[in-house]
Amino acid sequence: MPAPFHKRVPVMRILIVEDDVRIAEDVSKAVQAAGFVADMVHDGDEAWFIGGTEPYDAVILDLGLPGIDGLTILKRWRSEGHRFPVLILTARSAWQERVDGIDAGADDYLVKPFQIQELIARLRAIVRRAAGHASTAIQVGSLNVDTRMMAVTVNETPVQLSPLEYRLVAYLAHNQDRVITQAELSEHLYAYDGEKDSNAVEVLVGRVRRKLGEGLIETKRGFGYLISNPAT
Repeated sequence: MPAPFHKRVPVMRILIVEDDVRIAEDVSKAVQAAGFVADMVHDGDEAWFIGGTEPYDAVILDLGLPGIDGLTILKRWRSEGHRFPVLILTARSAWQERVDGIDAGADDYLVKPFQIQELIARLRAIVRRAAGHASTAIQVGSLNVDTRMMAVTVNETPVQLSPLEYRLVAYLAHNQDRVITQAELSEHLYAYDGEKDSNAVEVLVGRVRRKLGEGLIETKRGFGYLISNPAT
């Protein structure tokens, strides 16, 4: 369980904004078990600041928060130009409130009580859509990343990866054909107070290269790393 903020994913870095600590912790455990990095905040003021200053890939946002309410936070983020997908999580079930949330810029809406498996499926879906992927599987040449099963194959041969190694491959695959800097990888692979040493990223990439085979992860010297689709 990540520590709550005192100062800010799927593969991806996810922000969980929920004032009920027990629910936040349960969601955080499930999100991390699904292969994401999870951070938590419990009030609206901190959520607005952290979400607007840190590079999250998606946000799970409760509406009924102390301080700034969730709908106002979402409107502010969108007006400030933040485009990360947002899954609203709330006890409010009135249809008008759902419409208000979607109109404010939410990507999906889940009413409490909920099944954690449905939350994870909806989270995966909004992250996929944001990256332009319709399927749970991402195919990049000979590389296939199954984001539901958290499984990687190369030429249909399974590759055994640690959770951290999987997050690296999945993040690069989600962002295929785009050079990713070491700093960006560090931000999205580790929790807020986790490892941020660029040397650690370099060692991790080297370890994953040996498992995937040479050529799949390219190095653009002075810029970063890239998984490119040979079809593009």
